[in-house]
Amino acid sequence: MAAGTWVKLEQKGTGPGARSSHAITLVGDTAYAFGGELTPRVPVDNTMYAFDLQTQTWSPVAATGDVPPPRVGVTMAAVGGTVYMFGGRDQEHKELNELYSFDTAAGAWALLSSGADGPPHRSYHSMAADDAAGRVYVFGGCGAAGRLNDLWGYDVAAGRWERLPPPGEAACRPRGGAGLAVSGGKLWVVYGFGGEELDDVHCYDPATGRWSAVETAGDKPSPRSVFCAAGIGASVVVFGGEVDPSDLGHLGAGKFSAEAFALDTGTGAWTRLDDGAAGAGAEHHPGPRGWCAFAAGEKDGRRGLLVYGGNSPTNDRLDDIYFFAPALEAAS
Repeated sequence: MAAGTWVKLEQKGTGPGARSSHAITLVGDTAYAFGGELTPRVPVDNTMYAFDLQTQTWSPVAATGDVPPPRVGVTMAAVGGTVYMFGGRDQEHKELNELYSFDTAAGAWALLSSGADGPPHRSYHSMAADDAAGRVYVFGGCGAAGRLNDLWGYDVAAGRWERLPPPGEAACRPRGGAGLAVSGGKLWVVYGFGGEELDDVHCYDPATGRWSAVETAGDKPSPRSVFCAAGIGASVVVFGGEVDPSDLGHLGAGKFSAEAFALDTGTGAWTRLDDGAAGAGAEHHPGPRGWCAFAAGEKDGRRGLLVYGGNSPTNDRLDDIYFFAPALEAAS
């Protein structure tokens, strides 16, 4: 087993508090959090919160512009100094399809799209940004008529959505709660829930417009969904997630994982980074959880995974925040 270092961060100031099914993304040394639920299926608020990684201080942002209504099952990703937010589910449990931008310098929201020119309504989808290419991507999720497996790209400079080639239902089952990560200029779809927990991996190459199923080996994670996933260097790092769904569906807590793994996108080999076992440093470990907010970023010169909140095995929402710096050199 390779290794990684977990650090539980202090939280000063006024933050979002406990929640799950929310989103977080990083712009420089600041994390932005939005959306989520404390009571199942009931959106908490529509405040954007900022967390300074250096001072470990939260503050609500006095946002202006087209402030989005409250929602759960929402995603965010950042390109440059702008945060992009898509979809989710509103207080009436209806799927949403708006794309918003949030200018972090001006503290201003703008509604960019909400019509037929973009992805259909959905929640519990996956979103990732390719900062170098100036694009954000949306994959799959729970649509108004069932689970989805479509892929969309939004060109930030052109302000335009493009529906990208689909993988095909036979090749990649429609799913919610999948991991979506950018690594090596390619998109990686990892696991998810398609009526059962899945353990397949798929890759989309924007340069060729082609999908491929990825054969993986090594210390492979068990099937799971609603986990943390981020592209870090040449790896896709995953943490936690639901490995056995609740009989109550979204109203209950299933069985959650506390493990972290890395997928080497060059070799297709999985490596276990952390088995989640209690022991030395347990106070700095998140423990089992799913439906978290997460983002890749850098802290103290180390690239890693920021994990905030989520749902616990007792069905209580969590309010803690952690940074995980994986030892990927040892994993490759």
